[in-house]
Amino acid sequence: MTETVQELGAADIQKVLELLPHRYPFLMIDRIIEIDRDESCIGIKNVTVNEPQFTGHFPNMPVFPGVLLIEGMAQTAGAICCRHIMSETVQTKQVFFMTIDKCKFRKPVVPGDQVRFHMRKLNQRKTMWWFRGEARVDGALVAEAEIGAMLVTA
Repeated sequence: MTETVQELGAADIQKVLELLPHRYPFLMIDRIIEIDRDESCIGIKNVTVNEPQFTGHFPNMPVFPGVLLIEGMAQTAGAICCRHIMSETVQTKQVFFMTIDKCKFRKPVVPGDQVRFHMRKLNQRKTMWWFRGEARVDGALVAEAEIGAMLVTA
């Protein structure tokens, strides 16, 4: 019996920009590590105080908005969906965020934190994908959700 070794992939910021249509100030991931095909990966977001959302959320006590944590999860999952589809030579036009379920926020995220979006595929049917995500800072769970996305292909 031979054992197959799975090599994990990664995507630096240049590759993330190729995979996703998002740009500053709405790009919520800086890189993706430990990509295991389209099954799982970890996206990284370095939270800095000079981001535009902190001028209003909240000026005297900056807290990273929870909705942007969920968006970071969606972008991380969307990037590996697009990466997988591109490997099959199908032209993806867009990834649309379709569902959010079982969403919970556990702890605030503040400037200086590094958020890691741990995404694991739950299911896939044709162009629909579902993922379970956990956002973690220093290993502590700060948010979690199940998300769904749809790929629109050419």
